[in-house]
This record gives sequence, C-alpha cells and structure tokens, in this order.
Amino acid sequence: MNKKDLGRFRKLLEERKQALLAAVSTTKEQGLGFNSEDLADEIDLATTEADQSMNLRLRDRERVLLKKIERTLEKIDEGIFGVCESCGEEISVKRLEARPVTDLCIRCKEEQERVEKGYAD
Repeated sequence: MNKKDLGRFRKLLEERKQALLAAVSTTKEQGLGFNSEDLADEIDLATTEADQSMNLRLRDRERVLLKKIERTLEKIDEGIFGVCESCGEEISVKRLEARPVTDLCIRCKEEQERVEKGYAD
C-alpha cells in the first residue's frame, strides 16, 4: 500500500477516534444516574431504565470500536496495515475503505462467517 493511502486511512481513523472520544465525553457529562422519585410513574421509570441499558450497550460498542481503531493505527505504524491476519494476503483497498479496522480479507471473513453460521444451526 502506498504512503498516500496510508495517510488517508490514518486521517480517517484519527477522525473517527476523535468523534468517539467526543461522544464518550458527552455521554459522561449527561450522566447515567437518575432519581426514581423524579419520574411520574412506573412506565416512566421503565422507559428510563431501558434507555440507560441501551446507552450502556452503545458505550460498550464504542469502547470496542475505539480499541480496534487504536490497534489499526498501531498496525499502520508497524507497517502491517492492510494485511489479512488469517492468510497473510493484502486486504483490498475497497474493503479497507468500507471497514478500515478490518483484519481479515473478504475471503477469510466469509469463511469465518460460514463457520460461525454452522455453530448457530
């Protein structure tokens, strides 16, 4: 992969990282706590608890994505970005544009999904 592409992916990943960190900061400022006495009835309480649960799941997903972004930036620094961790072949630029944090080429990812689907059946 050429330096221009690497620079473009680095910039994209850094921007996504900053956006995630800003979102996390905003969520922290809003806080997750609430006072059940402030809610009018049980339905309000249930809705608030469901919203909190969803926010916690989203924060966890953001945390996982942030770790993937950081690992991908390390791969760029190490010179191994865009190499499939399963077969060692180069991952296509189109795939990386769609999902820059991927660590598998499309062929290996499809194989992984077939295996996982087999476990689900």
